[in-house]
Amino acid sequence: MTMLPLKRFAVLALPMAAFAMTTSASAQEWTPSRSIEFVAPANPGGGWDTLVRTMSRVIQQEELADESFAAINVPGGGGAVAWAQVARDSGNPHKLFATSPPMILVPLAGASRYDHTDFTPIARINTDYSIILVAADSEYQNLDDLFAALKENPSLSVGGGSAPGSMDHISVAGLASAAGMEASSVNYIPFSGGGDAMTNLMGGHIEAVIGGAGEAVGQLGEGSQLRALGVSSAERLGGGLADVPTYQEQGYDYTFDIWRGVMGAPEMPEEAVEYYETLFAEMLETDAWREASDQLGWIDAYQDSDAFATFLDEQQEQFSSVLTDLGLMRQ
Repeated sequence: MTMLPLKRFAVLALPMAAFAMTTSASAQEWTPSRSIEFVAPANPGGGWDTLVRTMSRVIQQEELADESFAAINVPGGGGAVAWAQVARDSGNPHKLFATSPPMILVPLAGASRYDHTDFTPIARINTDYSIILVAADSEYQNLDDLFAALKENPSLSVGGGSAPGSMDHISVAGLASAAGMEASSVNYIPFSGGGDAMTNLMGGHIEAVIGGAGEAVGQLGEGSQLRALGVSSAERLGGGLADVPTYQEQGYDYTFDIWRGVMGAPEMPEEAVEYYETLFAEMLETDAWREASDQLGWIDAYQDSDAFATFLDEQQEQFSSVLTDLGLMRQ
């Protein structure tokens, strides 16, 4: 599949020798001159918010940067509102945002005029998995119970924190297909974020929630109002999710991973990209990050800017096929 080239960085025309010396020096010397705006394109409580706040905390705790990373929530449109805001700040090396599959899925579904090629890839950070949650007092004890009810009564709904055709919708549609249902028959209800979806679950407005395992782990445990039915990893996760069975354990031949990364404003200077690449690679090596990742069920999956850009192009091609099958592909 032929893709449009990713936007690259403009540089002033310089004699070759001077250019090499200038770029080398600037790559070594550039550091943020003020606080970095680190945008989570959703309400508090979801996967983007968890990533932004965890990264910001670890960087501060480990004293990896002189300037702070200020977590900013910009909800709406499954990420589209935040992307439009960031797109207007071209060239700003002090603006970053958390990203994951909706960066590919939402534009493909026609719900955003901006896609991944409009921004600067910084780094892929980790991967997470989907998890199915029900209320603690729910009658559903396992996936079989839940999908038997969904087949019998198609009006029953499953909520998620991403837009129709985006990450949570795709994840539950694939699981439904593995359960013998038509993927498009799932009554998926989008909410403004994972936290909002869980609130509606506990209020009895929906039957179940599909979300990121990392954002759910803090909501589970003794005395919790929620209970997990299954996780989309190939093997059981550690930490607070060790007791949650996988889909495959329950006879559903389906896995789904949720990669997460960081992107920047359009046309971000190359020396700023290199600074952040190095910073995030160092962050992943700290004890504080490993402890947080273990607790949240995250798996490190670092890629630098170039590798991440290639990965995003591949994701666009893959998800184009999935959305076509669901009848949600933008025409």
